[in-house]
Amino acid sequence: MMAKRCVLTVFKTILEGGSVNNKYANLKNKLSSLVENGVCIAFSGGVDSSLLLKVACDAAKEQNKKIYAVTFDTKLHPLSDVAISKEVAKSMGAIHKVIEVDEFENDEFLMNPIDRCYQCKKYLFTKLLEFAEENNLKYALDGTNADDLNEFRPGLKALSELGIISPLAELGITKQDVREMASELNISVASRPSTPCLATRLPYNTKISFDLLKKIESGEEYIKKMGFEVVRLRVHDNIARIEIDKDEFIRFIEKADLIINYLKELGFIYITLDLEGFRSGSMDIGK
Repeated sequence: MMAKRCVLTVFKTILEGGSVNNKYANLKNKLSSLVENGVCIAFSGGVDSSLLLKVACDAAKEQNKKIYAVTFDTKLHPLSDVAISKEVAKSMGAIHKVIEVDEFENDEFLMNPIDRCYQCKKYLFTKLLEFAEENNLKYALDGTNADDLNEFRPGLKALSELGIISPLAELGITKQDVREMASELNISVASRPSTPCLATRLPYNTKISFDLLKKIESGEEYIKKMGFEVVRLRVHDNIARIEIDKDEFIRFIEKADLIINYLKELGFIYITLDLEGFRSGSMDIGK
C-alpha cells in the first residue's frame, strides 16, 4: 500500500512540474500538517533526516510546537554519528534525544541474515514509537527518500508495518533534490556522504562481531583522513576490498603503501582496490 501511494505521489508531482521548488513547497505543507499533532524524527545527522528536521523545526516555530530529533546510539554506526547529530539538532532548535540500543543481544541478527535490515529497522523503530507514545507525539517520521524505494531495502517493509511516515519518499523527493534543498537552506551536512550501518560492509550470512566492526570503522576513518571523502571497506574473510570514487584511483595508489600497512596492522591479510569503484549497496548485488 505504501509503495502504491508513493508511486501515485511521484506521478502527481511530475504532473505539477516536478521542480525542486514545488517539491519543497509540498514538503513544507506536509510537515506543517503533521507538526500540529506532535512529531518525532529518527535522526541520524545525515542529509536526508537533517532536511526533514529543518523543515519540521521551521513549521514548529510558526505553530509554537516542539520537534524531537531521536538518534539511536548503536554498535552498527560510527561513534561520530551521534556527535554530529547532536550538533545539527541543536543548531535547528530541536529537542535531541539519544536512545542507546544493543543489536548484539539478538543472536539471529549476528549471523547477518539477508533480512538483517528488516530486523534492525523493526527493532529500532519500535523503540521510536515507544518514545513517541511516552511523549504524546502522534507521528514518527524517517528520512527515507524516493531513490531508496528503487534499491534493495528490506527495512522499508518494517517502516510500513509500523506506520512510520516517510515524507521525502511519499513526495517523490530524490537524493539530488534533498541535497539541493539542504544547500539552499544552508544545512551544515548538505554535502555529507551517506553513512550506512557498518554491517553493510559484510556479506550476508557472515557472522558479525563488535571487534570486526571496529576494525572496519577504524580502517575507513584512516582512509578518509588521507583525503578520500567516500570510502567503503568491504570485508570478505581476511580480504579488505576498498571502494572509493574512480576519479580518486591515481591519488589512492600514491598513498597505497601507508593504507596497506595500516589495514594489515588491523589484521587484514589481503588488501584490494575495487576497480568498479564505489557502489552503494554493492553487497546486495544479486539479491
